[in-house]
Amino acid sequence: GPTRKMPLTASAMDFFQLFVPDNVLKNMVVQTNMYAKKYQERFGSDDAWIDVTLTEMKAFLGYMISTSIHHCESVLSIWSSGFYSNKSIALIMTQSRFEKILKYFHIVAFRSSQTTHGLYKIQPFLDSLQNGFDSAFRPSQAQVLHEPLIDEDPVFIATCTERELRKRKKRKFSLWVRQCSSTGFICQIYVHLKEGGGADGLDALKNKPQLHSMVAKSLCQNASGKNYIIFTGPSITSLNLFEEFEKQGIYCCGLLSTRKSDCTGLPPSMLNNPETPQSRGQYRIRMKGNMSLICWYNKGHFRFLTNAYSPVQQGVIIKRKSGEIPCPLAVEAFAAHLSYICKYDDKYSKYFISHKPNKTWQQVFWFAISIAINNAYILYKMSEAYHVTRYSRAQFGERLVKELLGLEDTSPSH
Repeated sequence: GPTRKMPLTASAMDFFQLFVPDNVLKNMVVQTNMYAKKYQERFGSDDAWIDVTLTEMKAFLGYMISTSIHHCESVLSIWSSGFYSNKSIALIMTQSRFEKILKYFHIVAFRSSQTTHGLYKIQPFLDSLQNGFDSAFRPSQAQVLHEPLIDEDPVFIATCTERELRKRKKRKFSLWVRQCSSTGFICQIYVHLKEGGGADGLDALKNKPQLHSMVAKSLCQNASGKNYIIFTGPSITSLNLFEEFEKQGIYCCGLLSTRKSDCTGLPPSMLNNPETPQSRGQYRIRMKGNMSLICWYNKGHFRFLTNAYSPVQQGVIIKRKSGEIPCPLAVEAFAAHLSYICKYDDKYSKYFISHKPNKTWQQVFWFAISIAINNAYILYKMSEAYHVTRYSRAQFGERLVKELLGLEDTSPSH
């Protein structure tokens, strides 16, 4: 749960600033002004531009975040006279001023000579966000590695051309997370660029098991020696990875797929379906040290690899129509934790910011901001402030937008 006690009067902004504090916003102001100055030196002066302030930067973020609650085709719809206009917040800043800030907005204005990382423009922000996640929350023992579901905005999908859709689906990065399975709090974000010739680029890692193994190691680099149980899907699960994690004091439970998983080192007899028909709930086990390979039948063969649960411990899967189906405890635990993550995706993925820029670093930035707001709401629900005023996720987002725009007085919490 949370590592610090927030006051009863804590506002949405107080929870958001656990992850995006004023010093991060001030850096955005400095870098944006630096980039604007350099841009104008190179391409000619812009008489309409004046340096952005901290208040304007907060308002700029507020406008962007408002698209996660009131989904619209474009953030500029706020100033339109159409259906998606928002007169209550449109008066804080003119559309032309917003567009100027959007044009010059930067987190790192210039590349240093030592930088080779493709995400150098956003890496300091991701590092700061990670520090905020680590210091504000202590996760439960059970955690899940997966790619979060990011809802595509239905209004955009309905209005965009087929060419735009294809371009949108071809994101140049994949976003992976390590997530606390009992609360849904995202503990760590890992962004993998799909293009690039570096050691972690797709050019260097041609086979997917090797790539997903590298993603898993990056997500769990701060988890060593804490006895976490990590649940993984077929793309990550492999014997070599689980054995490596066990040496670091990290335990695993994962679903195997003969098509997607790296099944090297596993007995072929367990990977092939038996010829004799089986009844639901039957299973076979093979062990190697602490590692168990379980083949369980339920209208199909499901294989699990685990060193976190004893294969002889019994569990049960409850189905609405067929009642209870016996299974090893590892299978029950896997189903329970993965179903929670599905519920999280259903509840929170629709609150991702709608604005989709062309630049990869900006796409990553808005996804990261969306995750930070969802994490802030999870902390709010676990605080005493929630019992004073019970906001839904949409109401929490609306409060945050108003506070960023200066429409609400936020009471000091410290």
